[in-house]
Amino acid sequence: MKLCRYGKPGYEKPGMIDGEGKLRDLSKVVDSIGPNELSPRGLKMLSKIKPDSLPLVNGNPRFGVPYVGIGKFIAIGLNYSDHAREAGMAIPSEPIVFMKATTCINGPSDDIVQPRNSTKLDWELELGVVIGSQAKYVSEAAALSHVAGYCIVNDVSERAFQMATTQWDKGKGFDTAGPIGPWLVTTDEIADPQNLDMALDLNGKRMQTGNTRTMIFGVAKIVSHVSQYMTLLPGDVIATGTPPGVGLGIKPTPLFLKPGDQLRLTIQGLGEQRQRIVAHE
Repeated sequence: MKLCRYGKPGYEKPGMIDGEGKLRDLSKVVDSIGPNELSPRGLKMLSKIKPDSLPLVNGNPRFGVPYVGIGKFIAIGLNYSDHAREAGMAIPSEPIVFMKATTCINGPSDDIVQPRNSTKLDWELELGVVIGSQAKYVSEAAALSHVAGYCIVNDVSERAFQMATTQWDKGKGFDTAGPIGPWLVTTDEIADPQNLDMALDLNGKRMQTGNTRTMIFGVAKIVSHVSQYMTLLPGDVIATGTPPGVGLGIKPTPLFLKPGDQLRLTIQGLGEQRQRIVAHE
């Protein structure tokens, strides 16, 4: 299933994408898409619905974040060896875990606002993993059974803020730094999360090309690892790292985002994001 929320900010309705890529209204079935709907029981109930039986949504409404109730926004740093090298940092021996503030969460095609005093705004295309059932001290073998689905995440980063100290959070958690969506695609549609093509374009020019098979730590390892240190709850999302091609890594002169720039992000089977960079007012 491809689950989503659509409409004006704060007034989104639940939706489902049918087999032809058309948006269907799910609001007569559930009030919203949240942790209850993402649970194994909730997904089983939704899976019985035939998308063609739902009302077709006309026009091209805005897509919001595909579900509500994100308690934790977790991210994994330097999880592609080529990206670690381009950043001039050692390949990690275990997953680097940091948090993005939940206030940074943004719709998949909403504007990204360059924060005040920003000088090094950067992009990071990432596979997002959405938790469907509580995970605490889970094994790697059992980890994927706790996953509800996958989505695109742009781990927008302000490198000057990020590198000011050893802690990255303030360069990762500013408002609009976490676009998620457009859809949450359930695990039954993603046979192998470690074989998904990824691409990001800046102003029509390809900057990032990758595949999740080149992750240093795969999805199962990441979910298991994080669950050793914090309980993962339904709705929690983990951004799993970015392939090479970020602005910081461009040689000899890094390239950073500026107002007016346009981003397009795609991951195989997960749709696309489109964002415009705007100045902070």
